[in-house]
Amino acid sequence: MNCCCEANSKPFDKLDPVFDKYKNKPGSLISVLQEAQELYGYLSMETLEYIAKNIGVEASKVHGVATFYTQFRLKPVGKYLIMLCKGTACHVNGANLIEEAICEELSIREGETTEDKLFTLNNVACLGCCSLSPVMMINGETFGKLTSAKTKEILRELKERQSSDQEVDTL
Repeated sequence: MNCCCEANSKPFDKLDPVFDKYKNKPGSLISVLQEAQELYGYLSMETLEYIAKNIGVEASKVHGVATFYTQFRLKPVGKYLIMLCKGTACHVNGANLIEEAICEELSIREGETTEDKLFTLNNVACLGCCSLSPVMMINGETFGKLTSAKTKEILRELKERQSSDQEVDTL
């Protein structure tokens, strides 16, 4: 059983309204997958099988769609999902140096998550922010005109924010 659901007696109850919403709507598999990923953070094999069973599609087709589109994640990601643009403008303006800074600061490589489950690094083809290159997006917030130092500063601030949040939680 995947970690997002262990505490629940019926682990996929949250998907029932999604199935109701798309019932009798042909071609809704991608929408169902998107909503499932939004609910659980990623798409486990159990989730994919449950979706297949409930929408009447072969599990192999559901898995095929989930693995074809890069928007879908089959592994859990950290609290902060870093998407580093590797498009032409970003590449020319130093995206590789930014990736090195991220990897050095967090001790991870592309596609990995930190041991504390705080950060995940994913390289993407283009974020559409060429005038801000090099650029990364963290949980939907765009950071542009990056340098190695600026990148490390952003990551350290997020770590500090997390530490502060944890201290407040223990009070």
